[in-house]
Amino acid sequence: MKARRGEIWAWALYDWGNSAFATTVMAGFFPLFFKTYWAGGAAAHESTLYLGAANSLAAVLVAAGAPFLGAAADGGRMKKRFLLLFAALGVAATAALALVGAGLWPLAAALFILASLGFAGGNIFYDSLLPGLASGREADYASSLGFALGYLGGGVLFAVNVLMYLHPGLFGLPDETAAVRASFLTVALWWGLFSLPLFLRVRERGVGAAPGLGAAFPQGWARLRRTCREIKNLRVVGLFLAAYWFYMDGVDTVIRMAVDYGMAVGLPPGDLIAALLLVQFVAFPCTLAFNGLAGKTGPKAALLGAVAAYGLITVGGAAMTRPWHFWALACAIGAFQGGIQAISRSLYARLIPPARAGEFFGFYNMTGKFAAVVGPGMVGAATYVTADNRLGILTLLLLFGAAFVLLRGVDVAEGERLAREVL
Repeated sequence: MKARRGEIWAWALYDWGNSAFATTVMAGFFPLFFKTYWAGGAAAHESTLYLGAANSLAAVLVAAGAPFLGAAADGGRMKKRFLLLFAALGVAATAALALVGAGLWPLAAALFILASLGFAGGNIFYDSLLPGLASGREADYASSLGFALGYLGGGVLFAVNVLMYLHPGLFGLPDETAAVRASFLTVALWWGLFSLPLFLRVRERGVGAAPGLGAAFPQGWARLRRTCREIKNLRVVGLFLAAYWFYMDGVDTVIRMAVDYGMAVGLPPGDLIAALLLVQFVAFPCTLAFNGLAGKTGPKAALLGAVAAYGLITVGGAAMTRPWHFWALACAIGAFQGGIQAISRSLYARLIPPARAGEFFGFYNMTGKFAAVVGPGMVGAATYVTADNRLGILTLLLLFGAAFVLLRGVDVAEGERLAREVL
């Protein structure tokens, strides 16, 4: 099906908008503000434990609901309705963070969990719109455009927010605290504003009438059981999903815990935030370049290289002592972060039966949402037990090592053959 480029751009602009939450809030100012303002009276290893627990709980809640939410996405024209619901939840909770006072870390954590639910839950329905919007090479173009605009859009607003934080007076703000509060509000406005093109321009393609909420949940359970049975037959798919879960858990943990870790080892907050900004602008061209590399080496080889690179990044993170070390690691993360996400999706598409892509991608989304369940909690717990943030971050090597071993066992040719045999 050929999709109009205007619809594709309207769809991709949602990524431009909601990525500001991932950059400014999730990776940037929330962990910074959480440690210095909301949990300012706690020891560094205690606030790391609280932050890791909040991230893990948010991921568990999204993952637990993903199969049932996917039923509504596949069962009729309800994708945009549910996307609107989750986007509104994310926008409202993000804006509310600006109102939380000093020392109120439980309230801040609760709002962060709600905002994360809105962000991740909305992405389930955002992704589910793609198969009806474009197919074949046009779908590759749309998917790549979404990832690229996400990094660029998130980076643009993050750049403004960093300037607000470093030079609050230029924006009429009295101090850094007011700048961070204002940043949460700008993310909410940015997310809401750039969601509008999707809701106004993108036509939802669905089969049959939309099911009610009461029917959607039983349908979700039935689809989950059917997909599990198919994955048992498509053993390559199961092996890939296991590898994907391990390395994305590590990747998402790096994203969520980087600022907290940098502050714990004594790096200046301004350098940490500016380095995270650099990640966005490095990732924009590198995501496109990584796709070209995968075309030459094959997607599996490209992913193995990216997983190995993240292992080296983890070791480098444990050894860093100076601000420029964090800057170098930020460049390395930016070089691989977008590529590992984009190539994972395209390789998975090769391993599943085309006629059942919706159901199988629903399972893929569920697996992705379970990522960052173990990692943040593992880092937080190890840091708390050892009182050493460096030992805590090194536990991520367990995730990347397991992923590398599992991914090496994925036989792409066999997976493609088995996918063709499934009716």
